[in-house]
Amino acid sequence: MTIATLVKNSSAAWEGWNNLGFETRIDILRRWTEQLPAEGRAMVEYQCRNAEEHVAKTELMPGPTGETNELYCAGRGVFVVTADNDAPLVAVLGQLATALLTGNTVLACFPAGFALSAKEVVTQLEHCGCVGGVITAIDSDQLSELVSHPAVAGVVYAGSPSTTMVLARQLAARDGQLAQLISESDYAQLPVIGSPTYSLRFVTERTRTINITAVGGNATLLELGSGEEH
Repeated sequence: MTIATLVKNSSAAWEGWNNLGFETRIDILRRWTEQLPAEGRAMVEYQCRNAEEHVAKTELMPGPTGETNELYCAGRGVFVVTADNDAPLVAVLGQLATALLTGNTVLACFPAGFALSAKEVVTQLEHCGCVGGVITAIDSDQLSELVSHPAVAGVVYAGSPSTTMVLARQLAARDGQLAQLISESDYAQLPVIGSPTYSLRFVTERTRTINITAVGGNATLLELGSGEEH
């Protein structure tokens, strides 16, 4: 499958997945944990709990003229999730789960011989409720071109600081939207993935304004999204 087709299919699946809402996505990820080793189950559950606390809730902000403003978090779009050969499985599972539960679609590139293949993960998650295109396994020789694709919203990587710098330069040099690089290089402590606010790196804040004073009432007037990290 070509790079253009991979990104197109993932982008097409994004809106439906993002619109499912946090509760439904988290339920799917929790069903998936039944197929994971104990350490992986704990990591995915940890990310689900933190997302429920930090990004899943909608904040109501009544306006001065009677309108209702809703502040909420949504996924950014298509993420590439990848890692080095020596990355621990628990780190990769944490990356993948957080990207998905926050409303992003994933192109997964796991190293050859990894403890769990990307194709296995795709099969497991689709069995648990992910529709086609929400997560897609990609070959390692497609990774560099995918990272440079302007429609990719972010890259999640577990590996060496030197490769992190290479990815950062590659993302900075491309055209199109600014992309997130979310990397973890400390396999012992996992300070990035282990942060309670890790899920904030995967979302953008949006505001929905509903004018309840207009003729007809309950008319949604404006919905704005920000591509900046919060």
